[in-house]
Amino acid sequence: MSKGNILLVIGDAAEVLDTFYPLFRLREEGYTVRVGGPEKRVYHMVQHERHPDWDITVESPGYKLAADVAFREVTVMEFSGMIISGGRAPEYLRYDADLLKLTQQFFEWDKPVASVCHGIEILAAAGVLKGQVATTVAKCKLDVESFGGTYVDREVVVSGNLVTSRTWHDSPAWMREFVKMVNAQG
Repeated sequence: MSKGNILLVIGDAAEVLDTFYPLFRLREEGYTVRVGGPEKRVYHMVQHERHPDWDITVESPGYKLAADVAFREVTVMEFSGMIISGGRAPEYLRYDADLLKLTQQFFEWDKPVASVCHGIEILAAAGVLKGQVATTVAKCKLDVESFGGTYVDREVVVSGNLVTSRTWHDSPAWMREFVKMVNAQG
């Protein structure tokens, strides 16, 4: 028996570990994870790595994952929480009006929201960072601060209903805090 539904936000170029770690961790916890995208279709994921002789992240193709539902079909009340995956997907997902509306509704209803890495770009575009303390990959510090939040460099930050982390390297701490939060919501 499922503890409830969690929405996992992805799009093309979502980071593999940012996506699959919470997908499996929350299933293991007893939640039904519904994968959401701009459309109900298969999405191409990517793997990000830092090579010692590169100044930026190197990206390579990863697995594919199908979305169970399109953002426009989601009703917030069906869900106990939302996970926003990182990677490059948030660069274009932050322009999706249906996703921005959903994100705002999760905050209006004070439902747990977890964001990793570039997922912060969606939160910034949705206008929900004002007054929040958050962490993200260092190159997205500007997104937090420009939209009224306070950036800190930690593996995980809990601020109200928001749980943020920097990269997939922080996934155990990130999901530990998110699971505590959704379990407490009952």
